[in-house]
Amino acid sequence: MHWVEGERAKVLLDCGLFQGRRHETIQRNQNLPFDPRELDAVVLSHAHIDHSGVLPMLPGRGFSGTIFCTPATRDLCAVMLEDAAMIQESDARYLNKRIKAGEIDSDPVEPLYTTNDVVRMLERMVAVPYHHFFEVAPGFRARFLDAGHVLGSAIVELDVRDGAETKRVVFSGDLGRKKMPILRDPEIPERADLLLLESTYGDRLHPARGEMDAALGEIVRKTASRGGKVIIPTFALERAQEIILSLRALSKKGEIPSIPVVVDSPLAVKVTEVFRMHPDCYDEDLRAQLKNGRSPFDFDNLRYVSDVEESKAVSADKRPMVILAGSGMCESGRVLHHLRMAVGEMWNTVVIVGFQAQHTLGRRLVEKRTRVRIYGVERDRRCEVAVLNGFSAHAGQDELVSFVHDIREKGGVGRVALVHGEPAPQRTLQEKLTAIGQENITIPAQGDSIEL
Repeated sequence: MHWVEGERAKVLLDCGLFQGRRHETIQRNQNLPFDPRELDAVVLSHAHIDHSGVLPMLPGRGFSGTIFCTPATRDLCAVMLEDAAMIQESDARYLNKRIKAGEIDSDPVEPLYTTNDVVRMLERMVAVPYHHFFEVAPGFRARFLDAGHVLGSAIVELDVRDGAETKRVVFSGDLGRKKMPILRDPEIPERADLLLLESTYGDRLHPARGEMDAALGEIVRKTASRGGKVIIPTFALERAQEIILSLRALSKKGEIPSIPVVVDSPLAVKVTEVFRMHPDCYDEDLRAQLKNGRSPFDFDNLRYVSDVEESKAVSADKRPMVILAGSGMCESGRVLHHLRMAVGEMWNTVVIVGFQAQHTLGRRLVEKRTRVRIYGVERDRRCEVAVLNGFSAHAGQDELVSFVHDIREKGGVGRVALVHGEPAPQRTLQEKLTAIGQENITIPAQGDSIEL
């Protein structure tokens, strides 16, 4: 959540859901750090829950402005935030049942918002294509550039007029990577008086994508040979589709055995349908596949599952298989049921393919804890855990530095604020940017202000 205050209006860049320790998560998400009644507009970079997940709370708390995003982001929010509301309602019912039975020591749980709140939010969403300047609020003008992170993701150029002077705030959102499947490469803004730059992988370089395909193939072969399941917690947006493309390629080359591949996520099924609706966001290779009538999201042995009973049958099935299920950080959704069945058996493998926030179940799996808590119950972890960061849709350190360098070459960068990252990666990235001559780099904490 980035609050931008001008002479005549107040605008929010993104409004995301915090994920971490359950108690802290509830407190931070329920208690917004601003009054929605004071807000004139929201500009949303993309549909991932950590950027959009609190938007449905705003209308009920007095927000009456407009939420601007790209067309693909609006379509994705329609399915993703409805899914988030249904998961919250379902998890609250499940946990409250356990609490009432005395199986979990906790206060009753309430969902942050309902599906009705999502509908009220969608009524305030306006879609704007890439590269078109639009008026956000009095004194504010913006344009979306392609961030190359997920379908519809945008870099935001926000021009703020203050008297006779105009300052440009550039918000990277989540910056994508070059030469990745599905999407175009990130674009370069013309200039920035202040660059709000994500720093998720500010201290790491990503392996080449081809290396990740080979590593995934090896994991599937090894796990299947010992009769186990490969469980892949995936973000329904982008990561699920990229893993499907990777498994499709491995299957066509005969580099993985002929075992079932199950996408057990109603949301991933819906998101994949949204992908089919937006070829305007694809790179040339994927558009060529579609032009030839080939669906990149289907292949032999691949099955999409939405029905609850079918999902339970998949979880109970003892055959070797690959299961993709949400959520990506293992904090909710169907992946928890599969993990509950799989973590205790050494022949299974959990494959982590995305960033895991501190204090999430996904992070504990990355740390290879010997005991993990699933649905409030401590369980022994005997399964293998593999981490494949090369599938990440976030730019690596070299790509973040190159992004800043390219803006400097094109029109200049005044200040840089490193956001959306943990302290160690941010400090490392700060050093790397200083080394290329960038000055005025700050690492703001929550509540800090920067005046232009």
